[in-house]
Amino acid sequence: MKRAVTLKENHEFRRLYRKGMSAVGGGMVVYCRKNKLGNNRLGITASVKLGHAVVRNRARRRLREVYRLNADKLRQGWDIILVARGRTVSMPWRDLNETFLRLCRKLDLLEKKP
Repeated sequence: MKRAVTLKENHEFRRLYRKGMSAVGGGMVVYCRKNKLGNNRLGITASVKLGHAVVRNRARRRLREVYRLNADKLRQGWDIILVARGRTVSMPWRDLNETFLRLCRKLDLLEKKP
């Protein structure tokens, strides 16, 4: 991903956790908050509790791919954080994708169909 579309700074993550909306699913947690940039920015976190580096990196890769495949369905102008949970790594791909879409629908992040 390009640097312009990712959240990197700690204060940005903290602001989203504190002031953003959240939705929890079996394989992930989604935090979101409106930004004034006109495009979406993504942040991904995987706790040390999840496992060693290989497991955390795999969870991040899976979440990044779920976002990439569904980015065109999302409304623009949002900061989004995906937090990996224990089942993120072992969950079947279809379930992970459906969880992401369900959580986005719950947070009203999906584009309205005309």
